Amino acid sequence: MKASGRGLGHHGISHPSSPRTRVSPLRGRVAVVTGAARGVGAALAAALSAAGARVALLGREEERLREAAAGLLTPTLCFEADVTDPATLDAAAREVEARLGPADVVVANAGIAVSGPFREIEADLWQRVIDVNLTGAANTVRAFLPQLASTRGYFLQVASTASFGSAPMMSAYCASKSGAESFAQALRCELIPDGIAVGVAYLHWTGTDMIRGFDDNPVLRALRAHQPRFARRVQTPARVADLLTTGIVHRAPRVYAPPWLRWCQPLRPVFPALVAHISRRELQRRSGSFTAGPGVLGEGGLADWNAHRSATSPPQDRQTD
Repeated sequence: MKASGRGLGHHGISHPSSPRTRVSPLRGRVAVVTGAARGVGAALAAALSAAGARVALLGREEERLREAAAGLLTPTLCFEADVTDPATLDAAAREVEARLGPADVVVANAGIAVSGPFREIEADLWQRVIDVNLTGAANTVRAFLPQLASTRGYFLQVASTASFGSAPMMSAYCASKSGAESFAQALRCELIPDGIAVGVAYLHWTGTDMIRGFDDNPVLRALRAHQPRFARRVQTPARVADLLTTGIVHRAPRVYAPPWLRWCQPLRPVFPALVAHISRRELQRRSGSFTAGPGVLGEGGLADWNAHRSATSPPQDRQTD
């Protein structure tokens, strides 16, 4: 189904008696989170609301957005939106400003992933990952840029350690996250005169539906197995959301989830060679049999891909997975 761009309404009233809300610099501010229907996006919306922010949740799954917003303590707005559609994002920006006020914080969190050999992934699916993760981030900040300029606000781009050392079988995801990181860094310099701060969030293993199929691929499983034990630990979305919220409060140029990732930055030149060494050995051992086939990772990614195909395919070709 094509994103309708319909505002889904407000939910809840803030509680001034909450200690976290009373002292938080985010109290009364307006925050926009894309990809907010599930995972890190939904957890971040909850954390920002707990910190006193009015939250606009943007995403592809209407019912999931409603569920994510239902228990929040501050005024919220849900908006079903495809981040690859600039017109829908423009409509969302207008409704956010009309209902909640101009955005002080915008988080480009929407993202999907597909795993499998590049040669086996259909071109449209590979392109869709780039469109959502990279172009969608640019569309998001473009739609809300006038509001951020008026509030001298903060834009946070959610990236990944995939930009540290690109993994085989994840070419679209790694390319898009590296591009998103580079985009945010360039944008940071451009927006200094406007008083807008720009941050990049680096996320590692996080317990979302996106990574549950990761270990099904032997090459990706081997890459993870060669990481130190502490680096293989999976974080909860709630823990990641708390770290992101702290970064937002401080308008941080870089946010690391988990925090020890900051010490990996100086080692980034080493990672590509290390990944290549492990991958080459695993690929040779597997003799080309490394996956059950390409596929979208996670229910959120599948929801986006099925909605996109439904909107763009001829009626006789439409089907769902």
